[in-house]
Amino acid sequence: MKNNNGFSKIRALIFDLDGTLIDSKLDLALSVNAMLDHMGSPQHVHETIFGFVGNGAEVLVRKSLGDGATDEDVKRGLGYFLSYYRTHMLDNTVLYPGVQEALDEFRRQERYSMAVFTNKPVNFSRAIIEGLNLSNRFVAVYGGNSFERKKPDPMGIEVLLRDMNVTREEAMMVGDSQVDVLTARNSGIFACGVTYGLGLEGMRAHPPDVMVDNLTELPEKLNGK
Repeated sequence: MKNNNGFSKIRALIFDLDGTLIDSKLDLALSVNAMLDHMGSPQHVHETIFGFVGNGAEVLVRKSLGDGATDEDVKRGLGYFLSYYRTHMLDNTVLYPGVQEALDEFRRQERYSMAVFTNKPVNFSRAIIEGLNLSNRFVAVYGGNSFERKKPDPMGIEVLLRDMNVTREEAMMVGDSQVDVLTARNSGIFACGVTYGLGLEGMRAHPPDVMVDNLTELPEKLNGK
C-alpha cells in the first residue's frame, strides 16, 4: 500500500458504479431470475447472483445460466436480461449511505474532477446516474461496452486520464472489488476500496491503497487525516 502522503496530489476520482455508488443488487438479481425463468432454467438465490456481478452483463448471464449454456443460449439470455433490466433497473436501486454526501463534499472542494468507469453497459449506467440525479457530478461516464476491453484492462483509464487532464499520480480508482483494484494497478493509479459492496473477499487478496466503510471517509483520507 502507498503512503497516505501521496494522496495529496490526487485531483481525479474514478468511481465504479454497482457496489460502490449504487446498491443495485436486488434489481440485478430479479432481472437475472426473470431471464432464467424465461429460458426455462432454475432460478438462483439472490446471494449466488450477487457473486456473479462485476465483470459485465454477458459474464453475469453466462455464469447464471451455468456451464452447460451454449453461446446461443447466452446470446438469447442476454437479450432478454437487458430488455427486462432496462425496464426495472431503477425499481429498487438507490445510492449507498454516504455517497450523496461524499460527492457533494468533493464537488464543494472544487479540486476534484469525478468520473464513472464501470463494466455495466454504458447506456444503462448513464440512465441510472440520470435517474438518481447525479449526472452533473461527473465529467465522464464510461461502461463495459465503451472500449474494446473491459476492466481490469487499463484501456478505459488511459482515456479517462486524457479526458480529465491528469497524470497517473493524480488519479484514484474507487471500487468494491478486486476488478477495480487490478484496474488501478494495471493503470498505475491509486486504488480505494469500499467495504460495503459486493467484492470485499476479493480485495483481501488484492488490497487497495486505502479502504473505507463509508464514502464520506474518503475526503479526509485524501487530505492525510
